[in-house]
Amino acid sequence: MDTPIDNNDVPISETQPNKRRRKKSIVWEHFTVETVGAGCTRASCNQCKKSFAYITGSKLAGTSHLKRHIALGICPVSRQKNQLTPYTAGSKTAGAGSTTDPPKRRYRGTPGFASIPFDQDRCNHEITKMIILHEYPLHIVEHPGFINFVQTLQPQYNMVSFNTIQGDCVAMYLREKQNLLNLMTGIPGRICITLDLWTSDQSLGYVFLTGHFIDGDWKLHRRILNVVMVPYPDSDDAFNQAVVVCLSDWCLESKLFTLTLDQPFSNEAVIGNLRGLLSIKNPLILNGQLLIGNCYAHVLSRLAQDVLGTMWESVKKVRESVKYVKTSEAHEEKFMELKHQLQVPSTKSLFIDDQTKWNTTYHMLVAASELKEVFACLDTSDPDYKETPSMDDWKQVETLLTYLKLLFDAANILTAPTYPTANMFFHEVWKIQLELTHSGMNQDPFISNLTKPLQEKFDKYWKDCCLVLAIAVVMDPRFKMKLVEFSFSKIYGEDGDAWVKIVEDGIHELFLEYVTPTITLPPTYMEEGNEGIAKIEMSQELSQEVSQEVPLISNSDGLSDFDVYISEISSSQQTKSELDQYLEESLLPRVQDFDVLSWWRLNKLKYPTLSRMAADILSIPVSTVAPDSVFDTVSKKINSYQSSLRPVTLEALICAKDWLQYGSSDTSNTVVKMEF
Repeated sequence: MDTPIDNNDVPISETQPNKRRRKKSIVWEHFTVETVGAGCTRASCNQCKKSFAYITGSKLAGTSHLKRHIALGICPVSRQKNQLTPYTAGSKTAGAGSTTDPPKRRYRGTPGFASIPFDQDRCNHEITKMIILHEYPLHIVEHPGFINFVQTLQPQYNMVSFNTIQGDCVAMYLREKQNLLNLMTGIPGRICITLDLWTSDQSLGYVFLTGHFIDGDWKLHRRILNVVMVPYPDSDDAFNQAVVVCLSDWCLESKLFTLTLDQPFSNEAVIGNLRGLLSIKNPLILNGQLLIGNCYAHVLSRLAQDVLGTMWESVKKVRESVKYVKTSEAHEEKFMELKHQLQVPSTKSLFIDDQTKWNTTYHMLVAASELKEVFACLDTSDPDYKETPSMDDWKQVETLLTYLKLLFDAANILTAPTYPTANMFFHEVWKIQLELTHSGMNQDPFISNLTKPLQEKFDKYWKDCCLVLAIAVVMDPRFKMKLVEFSFSKIYGEDGDAWVKIVEDGIHELFLEYVTPTITLPPTYMEEGNEGIAKIEMSQELSQEVSQEVPLISNSDGLSDFDVYISEISSSQQTKSELDQYLEESLLPRVQDFDVLSWWRLNKLKYPTLSRMAADILSIPVSTVAPDSVFDTVSKKINSYQSSLRPVTLEALICAKDWLQYGSSDTSNTVVKMEF
């Protein structure tokens, strides 16, 4: 039998024993070479006896596949022994060493990883990213358990200090901020901002400012821009400082389009202060009518709480009944048996609601209402059950669910993975306005007493946002002005035409602000300032004097008067604007998965000016909260750990987490380090 050879060696026959070389690869401690035929040699695993190709004629298969068989645990015998020997030059064959040899280290993983160089900076980068994305405390780098865990994975890693990791987090924030600033600088339109106020146990305020904008590819973006700490959140000018910081940080002077506030704080004094500030810092669009708005999610949440509060006793009885069933396995088993006996067809499952989110209460009441027959019979089979809701209670709950469903459906569009464009909201809002208007005039005193307070509150919101939402839905080619006309006729009856006229005038006035006529001047008059204007005026005066004093002799074909006549007719006829052309075209078919931004992207050459206006309008946010906070019934609070951080560090952690969700600058070769 031939002695095994190295991967790159040529086989040596037995007639040349003096030229044979010892095989160096450690793989031959686990394999034996066998000749199976003329010019064919195979490698057999010493443990599982499986045969592998090695030499066929002049072709050498190499040893990589043999290494994988052992190192990756493919060999069943090796896997059972759970002992994988690393491939090092000085290793011995299993069992070949003396009894005094140290035990071999158990090894899992491919030997290829040993060739990857250790990179301290890369490890620091990944720990920084981990802390930001998962909101781990910065002090985790000082926790003994975490330090031991990391040292077990990589003994060479030198754990960073608290100050270093804090500086690395701020440095990552600054890199991502520059990337976002580059993106925002290149957008063709304006930017809308929402302001959401959080508080801390120290009575400090933290204003979250989020930017909404559409980029050159017609993609809608939603990014947290700033988290500004305000010492006195209840003051009338609490938001002013935050807005000034945001405008300065992101160079948004003259680029701000709308401002949407947190509904509980949108009082007249706050709005007045912001209008005064922005009249200096930013030109007002449409006389400021699109500047301030209330938070859509908070308005719906407030209405839902009012509905639940009106029937609190009935809701409490249902909640206690559900709690009785769900907190005991025996009670739940008995409840399910009773449901089966009564053959109740409901597929809903009972659960206890989270009273900080009103949608969970809505779903709890829906499930319980479908199982009311089981609850009605439960007290007869279970004497311990004392919280049986009466028939009047169930009737009130069913009435309550009618209005909660209306609010739930309207709010649910905010929970989509991507933030909806502004055209999506008009339909939901006018349905609520119409339903509450009709319910307030209901002959049933119970319904009218329930809905009149809701109508009064929502009517204020409707009047505040009606114009914005109506203009937004006009930018949807499936609806345009037709849905506005239809909905206003339903809500206002004969007075609907007056409201339609307000929207028509508003959208035409807004369009005129986007129409910027360009005057091309001859090169001679392209000077700046009054000198250029004076030259133009002087040139016009000289030409008038020449035309009055020197008669011009025409050498034309006698149709010059006709050309003048046609020119006068053309100038007197007012050409239709892009807006009028758009409004007069037929509506597109109403399909469910219609992408309004894609439509405008495809039609921006047809409507160059109107498309710029559409991009700004469709990016208007109607809500200030994140999708996971749409149904909250309590105000957001900064936890004690976050409030203990320096404001610059807190802002860096919150903003960087938001930005990293959309891609990070990991490929950047620039290393930024900051020490505190």
